[in-house]
Amino acid sequence: MEGSGLPPEPTSLGRFQGAFAHSGYGGQIGAMRAREFSRLAGITYLDHGGTTLYAHSQIQHFYQDLAENTYGNPHSTNIASRLTHDTIEHVRYRILRHFNTSPEEYTIIFTSGSTAALKLVAESFQWTCAEQEDSKSRFCYLTDNHTSVVGMRGLSVLAGALTIPVNLDEIYGDKNTLDKNIPIGKEENCHTHHLFCYPAQSNFSGTKYPLTWIRDIKSKNLYPFSRIPGKWYVLVDAASFVSTSPLDLSLHQADFIPISFYKIFGFPTGLGALLVKNESSHMLGKRYFGGGTAAAYLSGDDFYVPKQSVSDRFEDGTISFLDIIAVNHGFDALDKFTGGMQNIMLHTFSLARYTYIILSGMRHSNGTPVARIYSDNEFETPDAQGPVLNINVLDEKGGIVGYAKVDKLANLYNIHLRTGCFCNTGGCQRHLGISDEDVKKNLEAGHICGDSLDLIDGCPTGSVRISFGYMSTFDDAQTFLKFIIDCFVKPPVCFNKDTLSKLTRCGNMKESDESWAENLTGEKEITKEVSSEIAATHNSARVEVPVYQHFSDNQSELNTNPETSKIIYCDSESVTLTNIFLYPVKSCAAIEVKKWPIGKHGLLYDRTWMIVNQNGICLSQKQEPRLCLIHPHIDLEQGIMTINAEGMDPIVVPLEEEVGKQFPLQFCQTKVCGDRVKGFNCGEKVAGWISTFLGRQSCLIRQSSGFQRVLKKQHTQVQGQALTQSSSLSLVNEAQYLLINMASILRLKEQILQRDGTNNVNSAEALTTEELIHRFRANFVINAMRPYEEDDWAEMDIDGVSFQIVGLCSRCQMICINQENGKRSTEPLQTLSSTRDRKMTFGAYLLHQLPATSGHCVILAAGSQVLVRKKEERTTTPSAGQ
Repeated sequence: MEGSGLPPEPTSLGRFQGAFAHSGYGGQIGAMRAREFSRLAGITYLDHGGTTLYAHSQIQHFYQDLAENTYGNPHSTNIASRLTHDTIEHVRYRILRHFNTSPEEYTIIFTSGSTAALKLVAESFQWTCAEQEDSKSRFCYLTDNHTSVVGMRGLSVLAGALTIPVNLDEIYGDKNTLDKNIPIGKEENCHTHHLFCYPAQSNFSGTKYPLTWIRDIKSKNLYPFSRIPGKWYVLVDAASFVSTSPLDLSLHQADFIPISFYKIFGFPTGLGALLVKNESSHMLGKRYFGGGTAAAYLSGDDFYVPKQSVSDRFEDGTISFLDIIAVNHGFDALDKFTGGMQNIMLHTFSLARYTYIILSGMRHSNGTPVARIYSDNEFETPDAQGPVLNINVLDEKGGIVGYAKVDKLANLYNIHLRTGCFCNTGGCQRHLGISDEDVKKNLEAGHICGDSLDLIDGCPTGSVRISFGYMSTFDDAQTFLKFIIDCFVKPPVCFNKDTLSKLTRCGNMKESDESWAENLTGEKEITKEVSSEIAATHNSARVEVPVYQHFSDNQSELNTNPETSKIIYCDSESVTLTNIFLYPVKSCAAIEVKKWPIGKHGLLYDRTWMIVNQNGICLSQKQEPRLCLIHPHIDLEQGIMTINAEGMDPIVVPLEEEVGKQFPLQFCQTKVCGDRVKGFNCGEKVAGWISTFLGRQSCLIRQSSGFQRVLKKQHTQVQGQALTQSSSLSLVNEAQYLLINMASILRLKEQILQRDGTNNVNSAEALTTEELIHRFRANFVINAMRPYEEDDWAEMDIDGVSFQIVGLCSRCQMICINQENGKRSTEPLQTLSSTRDRKMTFGAYLLHQLPATSGHCVILAAGSQVLVRKKEERTTTPSAGQ
């Protein structure tokens, strides 16, 4: 270890880029990035393995092409159709030229993507089905393959083929149990056809597998292929590889190569291709024939003659001809901005290698690694490694930090990455040490691919992947490294002593890319003023929070006239309901009330409306922070909701569905937190108001009163007991109510102040107690004695209304939005991540158990005493007495 902070010569960190002469495309990447990807301002996009991004001029030129030309259906013979046909043939030729081959060697079959190309091969490959096992086809695949490759076995098995998964360490083995009953040296049976599939680049780890395998497999120089009589064909999944690396098909002639174009240049997204070696095309047969594929057929008799061309036989129906034309503009952009795939490979690999060196050498202050990197090499050469890093973050004790937590915190820094197993279970199992039995047990525990259940019994179910693209910069790499240090390393950060030597071996780099992390570390003591504020907060008997709405004792006078009041934090033996909030429009500003009736979904009219975009997708503050500046007010007596925002005239919306009075009801369906929701459009007038304020086309949707949305499955079991009452939800995410504890707020505020003092930042400056309360957007605020004691409650009673605790609220980046101005920060989620459990929970979900009394209106009031029962208790008693 070499002290605290980065290696002793900070400028040496900036001497990396020059290791590759073409890194940064001759210094042009900055101007290109600003011109073509201005939408990335403030964003660190590190999910190019998912899809790279399209350039501005690429789309502009495509639009101009469509605007200037008339493209018809290529199956017709008119002038417009002929233009389409000729343009498509030009694109075919350009694709082949990109891979350094020609129409004499390969044919392009357009598909909807690489997955469709793989399915095409599985369906049409001429599998040899025989009674004797020795004579059956083998479908053989590397276990480090994408799901879409492994899924081919379902079709191969139906055709009578045998499936052989192969691990990496078996490829070069000279003895194994696979096919040991087949004697070595048995006479070749060329009538048996076998298929081996492997990725040119692992989409999990970025490992590049040798393209020389193609020749070695065909010539049976690799095990287990040498033991199996018959003829081998090779499919190379190139979807990940060709996004940043050149593929020369004149040197490495695989029989089948599936690709997806969005991986290469971002657009179009629904188009891929299967490159078929012409001399192997006879291995693809088909039974179905679609429009445009037949030379002749009879509708009344079993007579069909396919077209001669391989592409014509397999491109059923009208191909996506406009998307194919867009491919031409993608190649134009790529060539113009980068000078070719070789430059892209060198540039992206240099970013990955730089990140790898820093991250692999990074240590906690006690010397333990900060990250576990899943790799088969040390990023020494782009021939062996693509621009992908797959990691899990480690804490000071060496434990795994769950990928869901890393993802949530990355969102705070506007870093876009990917988590999980990346549709590659085999790669995930091999690198993370997950056994087949573990996968099955994890499924029984509720984990499925794509969810956020990142740790089970302390073991990871997935990992974090970052991947670079042709427009990525060193700033992107540095931003990610800063994020890791800020969120997961307590200062001082340390590095292995060989980190510096690895960097200096890479060469020199221009001055503008010199040391980026001189101020990453540093400690400062909490000032006396901060300490005093913490003490004052703890010792104060009263915490002032304005109450914006109030009710009179007469229920008919319930309204939203503003009035200033105070809530009291009592350090006593009782628990009190201090504040009640409702949020009529989902993700918009709160209304605070002194009294409020309960409805069938929760607080009456809570999350009854939501704002959706032009595609009918619900907007939240995650996408549109300005929603918090929209202030609804409800007048129960008049039956209206008034919506206000600065600079806008108020607009009125009726509280109930008024069929035919102001506008006809326009019913629509959308989703909230994965659930289907039925509602109706509140009309063009309010839609225009919202669209004007947000600066984007939007409208207001009200949940239909007749639509029932049930409680989430994970909340239907409480302490092992099924809920006795089916509960209907409004447009909330999880449960009817959310509760937070004032003592927990104060503890979190203290921890934020301490963390800020340690890390020499000022993120807590504006986080007053009131602001923290508003950020957590709870319905109920209570003042229990101890922080987080609500985590252990099972039931509570307010004014005779029983509530069940049905779970804890796992927090996301939305709590980092200032509810007064819509500005984003990293707190309080960043401190929550370092002080709470891996799910970063804060607050409890509640479900009410209303008495089924007809016509009875239950009203909750601030100041009411709260009776609670802990999970282990059998009787309901006041919280403070437990």
